[in-house]
Amino acid sequence: MKPNRKQSVAAGLLLFLAGCMVGPKYQRPAAPVPAAFKESPPEGWKTSQPNDGQLRGNWWQVFNDPDLNKLEEQVAISNQNVLAAEAQFREAKDLVRIARANLFPTVTAGASVSMSKQPFLLGGQGGNSSFSNRITSYELSGSASWTADIWGSIRRTVRQNEFLAQASAAQLENAKLSYQSELASDYFQLHGTDGDIDLLERTSKLYQDYLELTQNRMRVGVASGADVAQAETQLESAKVTLVDLGVARAQFEHALAVLIGKPPAEFSISPKILMSPPAEIPLAAPSALLERRPDIATNERRMAAALEQVGITDAAFYPNLTLTANGGFDSLISNPLSWASRLFSLGSSLSETVYEGGRRRAAVNQAKAAFDATVAAYRQTVLAAFQQVEDNLAALRILQDEAVEEARAVEAANRTLTITTAQYKAGTVDYLTVITSQTALFTAQRGAVDLVTRRLASAVLLIQALGGGWDASQLPSPENLRAGR
Repeated sequence: MKPNRKQSVAAGLLLFLAGCMVGPKYQRPAAPVPAAFKESPPEGWKTSQPNDGQLRGNWWQVFNDPDLNKLEEQVAISNQNVLAAEAQFREAKDLVRIARANLFPTVTAGASVSMSKQPFLLGGQGGNSSFSNRITSYELSGSASWTADIWGSIRRTVRQNEFLAQASAAQLENAKLSYQSELASDYFQLHGTDGDIDLLERTSKLYQDYLELTQNRMRVGVASGADVAQAETQLESAKVTLVDLGVARAQFEHALAVLIGKPPAEFSISPKILMSPPAEIPLAAPSALLERRPDIATNERRMAAALEQVGITDAAFYPNLTLTANGGFDSLISNPLSWASRLFSLGSSLSETVYEGGRRRAAVNQAKAAFDATVAAYRQTVLAAFQQVEDNLAALRILQDEAVEEARAVEAANRTLTITTAQYKAGTVDYLTVITSQTALFTAQRGAVDLVTRRLASAVLLIQALGGGWDASQLPSPENLRAGR
C-alpha cells in the first residue's frame, strides 16, 4: 500500500476504535406507578387538566400571605444548608470538567540551563599549568501523551460525573423545597399558637367574669365557698396554659430565624390569627410525580451514574493504547535553538492485564450490585412519594369534614353554656355543671383553632409531596455542565 493510503487506513481504524463503547446502555427501570390516586381530594377540589396540574412559580404564594412570601424568598439565599448544597453542586460541575480533561492529550514543557567548570593541566618545563574549561548546557523540551478511549471508559466516566452533577442539582432543589416547606409549616404553627393564645386570653376573661359572678352570689348567700374555689381553679388553670404557650411560640420563632439564616436574637414576628383554610392545590396524574419530585430525580440520576460504573469496569477487560511524543533542543552552544541540536521521539504502548486473580470480574459484579441497590432506592423513593401524597390528600379531606363537625360542636357547646349559666343563676344546678360546660366549650373552640393550623400544615406537606413547582426539565444539560454553567 502507498504511504498515504496506509495513513488513511490507520486513521480510519483509530476513529472506529474510538467510537467503540463496551458495557450496558441505560434505560430507566420501571417504577410502581398507579393509574390514579387512591385518596380523593377534599370536597370542592377538582383534578387538574394535564397542562394545569403544576404549581406555578413560587408555590407558597397559593396561601396568599405576604408575610410568608417575604420569609420564603430568603431561604434560597440565606439558609446555610441550602448554601452548602449549592456549593456541592458547584463541586460536582467541576468534577465533570476534570473528568472530561482526560479525553485530551497531556502536554508538558520545560527549559533548563546548567553551567559547569572543569580544570585541566598542561605539562611543560618548569612545572604544570592549570586552566579551567567552562561549559554551558541549554535544554528545551516538551512531551505529549494521550490515552486512546477505545472502549469508552473515559467517556463513561465523563457521563457518570454529568449524571452525578445532575443528581446534585436535583438535591439542591430538594434542599430548597425541604427547608421552604419546613419554614411554611413552622410559620403556620407559630400563628396557630397565636390563635390558641388569643382563645385562652378570651377564655380567661370569661372565667374572670364567672369568678366575679360566684363571688357576688356568695356575698348574698346563694353560692358556697366551694363554687368560688372552683371558679378560681378554672381561671388559674387557663392562665397557666396561656403562659405555657409562650414556650412553643418562642421556639417556632427561633426556628424561623435559623431557617432564613439569622440569629434568633435578630428576628421577631408579630402575632396573627389564622382564619382561612388552605386554597385548592392543583393535582395532576400520578405518573407526573416522577418528573416533579427532586428527590426522585436525584435517585434516578444516581441510578444512571451507577450503570456507567458497570461499563467502566467492563472496559478494564480490554487493552489500553497510549501514544507519546517527546521533542526539544539540547545544546552546548550559545544558540540552543539551532536545528542541529534538535531531538525527538515518538512511541506507543499497548498494555493488557493477563492475570489478576479475578479482581476485574469481582469489580464488575460489585458495580452491578451497586446499580441494583440504586434501582431499589429509586423505587422506594417513588413508593414513599406516593405514600406522602396519599397521606396528605386523606388528611386534608378528613380534616375538612372534621372542621364542619367541630363548628357544630362549638355551636352546641355555646348553647349548653348559655343554658347552664341561666340554670346556675336560677339555682337549679351547681357550679360544677357550669365548669363542665365551660370546659366543653373551650375544648371545642381550641379544636376549631387547631384544625385551621393542621389543615394549612397538611397543605404544605401535600405541596412538598407533589414536588413544589419544580420539574425535571430544569436539570442542567450535559452541555451546560461541560461549560461550567
